[in-house]
Amino acid sequence: MRSFRKALLVLLLGVLPVAAGCAAIPTQTSPIPVNPSAGNASAVAAPEPVEGIDPLTLVREFVNAAANPENDYAAARAYLTPEAEKTWDTKGAPAIIETTFNTVPTAAAADDGEQRTVLLQGKNVGRLQLEDNSFVQLLGNLETPIGLQRDDQDQWRISEPPDGIFVPLAGFQQNYRRVTLYFYDQDFGVLVPDPRWVVIAPSTSIPSRVVNLLLKGPAVGMRGALSTAVPNGAAQRKNTAENDNGALEVDLTKVGDITAAAARRIVAQVVKSLAGVTSSRIRVLVEGQPISADQEEWRPADVQTGEALTTPAAGLTGLLVENRRVRQVNGDPLPGPAGQGAYEVLSAAQSMDGSQLAVVARTGASPRLRVGGVQSDLAQVDLVANTLTRPTWLLSGRQDEPSSEVWTVVDGTDVVRVIRTDNGWTANAVNASELALIGKITELRLSRDGTRVAAVVDGKLIVAAVVRGQDSAVSLRAPRNLQPSVLGTSALSLDWLAQDVVVASTSLAAWPIAKVNIDGLRIERYNTSNLTVPVGSVTAAPGRNVLAVDQSGLWSAGDVGDVWRVSTTAVAPGTQAFYPG
Repeated sequence: MRSFRKALLVLLLGVLPVAAGCAAIPTQTSPIPVNPSAGNASAVAAPEPVEGIDPLTLVREFVNAAANPENDYAAARAYLTPEAEKTWDTKGAPAIIETTFNTVPTAAAADDGEQRTVLLQGKNVGRLQLEDNSFVQLLGNLETPIGLQRDDQDQWRISEPPDGIFVPLAGFQQNYRRVTLYFYDQDFGVLVPDPRWVVIAPSTSIPSRVVNLLLKGPAVGMRGALSTAVPNGAAQRKNTAENDNGALEVDLTKVGDITAAAARRIVAQVVKSLAGVTSSRIRVLVEGQPISADQEEWRPADVQTGEALTTPAAGLTGLLVENRRVRQVNGDPLPGPAGQGAYEVLSAAQSMDGSQLAVVARTGASPRLRVGGVQSDLAQVDLVANTLTRPTWLLSGRQDEPSSEVWTVVDGTDVVRVIRTDNGWTANAVNASELALIGKITELRLSRDGTRVAAVVDGKLIVAAVVRGQDSAVSLRAPRNLQPSVLGTSALSLDWLAQDVVVASTSLAAWPIAKVNIDGLRIERYNTSNLTVPVGSVTAAPGRNVLAVDQSGLWSAGDVGDVWRVSTTAVAPGTQAFYPG
């Protein structure tokens, strides 16, 4: 009997010598895995279910308790029979379901007063990938049977647990936290965020878990799009922890011979990845010795991140396309042919450094892409199409160097990147077959670090990785439909607010502007005041107000809770706003 075993254990522990027990406490422990599965958990470590609890409530409490993974899900195991404790599989990735779920009785033949079958019903939200602890959305309804029986104390316990672990979203958010790892773009010029989720408890081991994940490399869905400076096979020599001087020590092993430049890159990845979980100074060591002879302790401000390459300059305040011309946000025409009416401009994009312009202009009955200096004549690209999406620029990769690549979508299916060559601008195909399977592409924006695209595909909000091969081939891989249960097929326009956050406008009265994290777990609603749906255009950039255009004018807001403020610039319906990128 469980209560007897519990009392006996307490009694035995009480007679052990206190001094001997204290002397046995270790001062160093092994690294704790991100998904703890100790395998030695005892139900004694968790509180027993309330006496006399009914089957429906028991299953509900079991699911809520499964949000806590400590000691191999000891809190949830307390609701199982001893036999079920041995067979319940907790090695897989937790499946996350909506916080509101149902436990429904059944009329199964075995329900005879000693046995019951209860259906767990809910909606799937997502799961954690075991390989990398990234969140992956998982849609659809959940319905799984759970068997119960009375134990020898006439209490209901689960005898047939579900296949795997089901965690309510609220419980998941209480027991896990989002951390942001940083890897490089393929040119090693910019650090790029790669979000993951780790168990909160014990909080002191979170830095070690973050480093462990960092050493494993980019998330599965971003492999081929991101690079790492950390040599393959590198490991932690000991747990990442604070030393006696208050600095957080990251001691690596199996790094091999590295250059000074590689050492600096490793430091940048480690320091930036740990910045979200510690405020301590950081010491990066290899085999117990500083990784760099130039500096021993680091803070985020000490490392190069390439942020300047992904952030528009302060003087670039955004542009508009109105009445077939490109205008400044204050309403003045943009100096040069695109602003003076030389082309029938349908859409446009400004390069990150502000020096170049790409426009889709009507030529006869067809749209054509033109590219060139902002105030210069724009060269027409040899690209025949019935429709072209609003262009989007790739970052240049070097400060004060103009970009040489701009993207657009031909006829809703063919993604092309137009590259500057010695013979002018040449169109090259991008393998976007995985996006084409979803539907027609009406909007596509490169992230300002160049490693992802955000797109509107048949009204769905999609994010995919940009994978560049050694033979110059480029593919869009691992597309994710973000927040389909909320946004459905309502997305109209979008832009990158940050490297890992997308802003989208929609046709939904309740969600005129939405802010969505790239892993799809979190969505926030911008204030609905003053906006009229559908909101046809939205643009965003780091450190800038979000600009939106609806049927009544141009609006701006600094954050999700801000009331939208109307611009002093009067604009016609159908006007598009855009920041560089």
